[in-house]
Amino acid sequence: MSATTSTSASAAPAPTSVLFARGVIARLALWPALRIAVEQGWGGPESAEKRTWLASVIVDAFEEQDPVPDIGYVELTLLQVMEDEFDTVLEDGSAEIVAKDVVKLWDDVQSGNQEAVKVFEEQAERSKGKKVEVEEVAGDNSDWEDESDEESGDDEDEAPALLNSQAKQARPVPEVDEDGFTVVKGKSKSHR
Repeated sequence: MSATTSTSASAAPAPTSVLFARGVIARLALWPALRIAVEQGWGGPESAEKRTWLASVIVDAFEEQDPVPDIGYVELTLLQVMEDEFDTVLEDGSAEIVAKDVVKLWDDVQSGNQEAVKVFEEQAERSKGKKVEVEEVAGDNSDWEDESDEESGDDEDEAPALLNSQAKQARPVPEVDEDGFTVVKGKSKSHR
């Protein structure tokens, strides 16, 4: 009986795949909208695991699809996961920014450029332990401040305008007259 090794075991991922995955994980860790969703537990007790799962979905799409996903595909994936898993509708354009970074990251890694991965990982490391501050304003839009952006002067992502789908948008209270009818006011027009 001869001793042979099993070749049915899965092969280790390619170095470029590992590098790309590291970059995607770091980039998602920097995204203020996802950071606040995880910090606040909008995805439930497994919010952090959902962030990791999102990274794996994106990496798998790039590894398995031909042609590779484009910015629109990545953006829609990000928006869909934020809505489905974190009950959050994004209307701030930040998903597109992240999608552009992910597509560029893929291109860089495929051409042997590791610089973007290093930059994202360094920024993600600096942001660890720092909370994204949310300031409530009229309606359900939120102004976001990242403490690390204040210190370093980075303005990588603009402040996301999130609508938590569980909250209702603030509306003016209707005016009711003495007979119980709602008063309808027309828009005033300036006549000259």
